[in-house]
Amino acid sequence: MSETPSNTKKLYIKTYGCQMNVYDSERMAEALGGSGYTEVSSPEEADMILLNTCHIREKAAEKVYSELGRYKDLKIANPDLKIGVAGCVAQAEGEEIMRRQPMVDLVVGPQSYHRLPELEAKAGHGQKALDTDFPEEDKFEKLKSRPKAKRAPAAFLTVQEGCDKFCAFCVVPYTRGAEVSRPVDRILTEARDLVERGVREITLLGQNVNAYHGAGEGGTWGLARLIRELAKVDGLERIRFTTSHPNDMEDDLIAAHGDCEKLMPYLHLPVQSGSDKILKAMNRKHTAEEYLRLIERIRAARPDIAMSGDFIVGFPGETDQDFEDTMSLVREVGYGSAFSFKYSPRPGTPAAEKGDKMVDPDVASERLHRLQSLITEQQHAFQDAMVGREVSVLFERKGRLPGQMVGKSEYLHAVHVTDDVAVGDIQRVRIIESGPNSLGGVLLR
Repeated sequence: MSETPSNTKKLYIKTYGCQMNVYDSERMAEALGGSGYTEVSSPEEADMILLNTCHIREKAAEKVYSELGRYKDLKIANPDLKIGVAGCVAQAEGEEIMRRQPMVDLVVGPQSYHRLPELEAKAGHGQKALDTDFPEEDKFEKLKSRPKAKRAPAAFLTVQEGCDKFCAFCVVPYTRGAEVSRPVDRILTEARDLVERGVREITLLGQNVNAYHGAGEGGTWGLARLIRELAKVDGLERIRFTTSHPNDMEDDLIAAHGDCEKLMPYLHLPVQSGSDKILKAMNRKHTAEEYLRLIERIRAARPDIAMSGDFIVGFPGETDQDFEDTMSLVREVGYGSAFSFKYSPRPGTPAAEKGDKMVDPDVASERLHRLQSLITEQQHAFQDAMVGREVSVLFERKGRLPGQMVGKSEYLHAVHVTDDVAVGDIQRVRIIESGPNSLGGVLLR
């Protein structure tokens, strides 16, 4: 076995949050690869530790500081160890991170990842490195191209970043900036590259992905046209996209769910509340009724589509009736899956200034429990209804049991079989059992 070259440096990245951060971490590793770094699986092995942070969840910044505290002994033992903070907490906190944790060597915001090599070089000379700008250049073009290594059969591809919606509870417009769409040709090039490396399913990512309006042949392309062009890529068998805003579900995108075979029948479409009063306070710019009618149109185009959503309970000013309106909406939609959270204020957002309208934490917790129970009930009902049906499964990995293989159905269910099937295969499977979080099936020969 060949030894690792002595000049190779080791990089440990810990990723928090959404799929976009997973994608960004991959690109940061590639950028630092040009400076001689290879990834390792533990911080104890590393010459550089990089935390790619998310600012969405409760007490996100404090959790980052707590994580940094765990690396203090590593820094003492190895003064040459470099520690960096990237992502949305880095963007929001900036110099405060270095002030509170002097052992941090570099801080980089989510729009400046392409500058990591020069920041790392600066830190290597004993200087503190900070970059939380919103540069004009395209970071994706500046980043080192992906190495031609074999990839897992499913991959993420960022097509859009930022958000102009300014929901009252959300920090994304402040940490990721305004909506920006990548040009069509660059997305197609990256997609073809992924397919050449074994990818068969691509999930298109964006903070508000269906607001995509990228420069393409003949003018500006929307997400639906981009999806239809991606569907022409030989070897790319499945396309998904997340996360969407109801106000950007245009007619052609709805139609694509019915007429584009490679677009999977799963849609994550957050609504956040079923109360018009709360939706207005959230600055969502749509009503519950408009959302419900939109769901009807989507299901008319693709009747078997699995719907997913996001909900916030305990938003400032939420009454019992407001919450019951949310429960009513959930019952009417019937979600295949959904995510729900108890409101927590984000400094700098309009909702954080409504301290006098805060809901009692115990009341909010009780509401969250009731909502999650209903969502779980719907999720199990959707899974149970799959028993006896035939689905298409992209197999991604070995299971825990001998001979078991696990993949995802077109509805994003985890499906396992005990049979001879290879990673990357797409096979027809008959579902024979429904478990708490997955489905069991048998291959159809």
